[in-house]
Amino acid sequence: MISVNRFTLPNGLRVVHHQNSATAMVALNVLYNVGSRDEDPGHTGMAHLFEHLMFGGSENIPEFDKALEKAGGTNNAWTNCDFTNFYDILPAHNAETAFWLESDRMKALAFSDKALEVQRQVVCEEFKQVCLNQPYGDLYHHLDALAFEVHPYGHPVIGKELSHIEGVTQQMVRDFFHSHYAPNNAVLAVVGNITLDDVRRYAEKWFGPIPARDITPRTYQPEPPQTQPRRGYAYGRVPQTLIVKAYHMPGYADPDYPVCDLITDLLASGRTSRFYRRLVMESGLFTRADASVIGSEEPGLLLLMGSLKEGVDEALAEQALEAGALSLVAEPPSGYELERTLNLFESRQTFGSMNYVNLAANLAMCEMHGEEFDSIIPRYRRTSVADIVRVASEVIRPDNCTTVIYRPNDADTVA
Repeated sequence: MISVNRFTLPNGLRVVHHQNSATAMVALNVLYNVGSRDEDPGHTGMAHLFEHLMFGGSENIPEFDKALEKAGGTNNAWTNCDFTNFYDILPAHNAETAFWLESDRMKALAFSDKALEVQRQVVCEEFKQVCLNQPYGDLYHHLDALAFEVHPYGHPVIGKELSHIEGVTQQMVRDFFHSHYAPNNAVLAVVGNITLDDVRRYAEKWFGPIPARDITPRTYQPEPPQTQPRRGYAYGRVPQTLIVKAYHMPGYADPDYPVCDLITDLLASGRTSRFYRRLVMESGLFTRADASVIGSEEPGLLLLMGSLKEGVDEALAEQALEAGALSLVAEPPSGYELERTLNLFESRQTFGSMNYVNLAANLAMCEMHGEEFDSIIPRYRRTSVADIVRVASEVIRPDNCTTVIYRPNDADTVA
């Protein structure tokens, strides 16, 4: 059992705390309820750009990294379609420094033209490196746009195109900041060798004076059910053909979300999984086969992927990939097979939480979800073989499938 303390400041900031006296360190994690789904469709990539801008200096701190390093700390951040997360790791006796730093950039960024220009160039270079100059780097540009016709999940977190990032103005930055990066739109999680009294004192001192702000409501429409197969072809300088089949699945809060997650684990987690044994080792069609969920808050995608051996017939391989997934229906997993998969999930969850940095991120996400950390494993363990068969039948259907076949070629077009 993980003992968790929680309180909420008058400005709406939710704070969660777990004391771990076995370490001399503290991890401070700030999770904002803003991601790429909150962007203007004509200016995508803003949340990811902001992840970078938040390190560009604030009202009282010209250089965030330098101030943290002087306290013996380090930091990092990530952005996805739903959330933006920042975390700091530093010695416990300097923990207050992290409260000061995070609160100052939550209160007011510097909004300098120089910082915007520098970070805009950094993100543009990242876009070129990751999406344009890396094999399969633009895969999700093709897949997301094809799978989602209405929902903002239809564009990647890094942005739909370079021009969207290049066209960001100072006013757009100010508006996006003030309408999303606020105490009433965030969770602060603190884990490590620090008492609840100190966390409360530092949170009230540094975050307490920050006023709540009006958060821009989400007004986009839900993605309508897919009623017929969709197909696209991508071409690029890639070593082999890649087949990706994406199926719409429930969002995180839905009771069937953990079932979908376990379906992909049954298919592709480890060398005892069905994909590895049947598709990679036995079929002679694939060099690699994988299955995963994108893990989104709202209805997202369950993915099947297979990298083809040279000379393999695409249609035959695609049929084998889908049949491999539907083997869970034709040949339901045994009680032993499901128990083994559940044990693997529980071990990852348990051992991951032993790291105080991971635990801070997990507690912040649980608070955002309104769930207890210790409820996650029981939620997955309620899954039965009948649930696996039912959900696999409901989700892995041809009319619910978006297929992208990524072929080696010098062209950069999609058919």
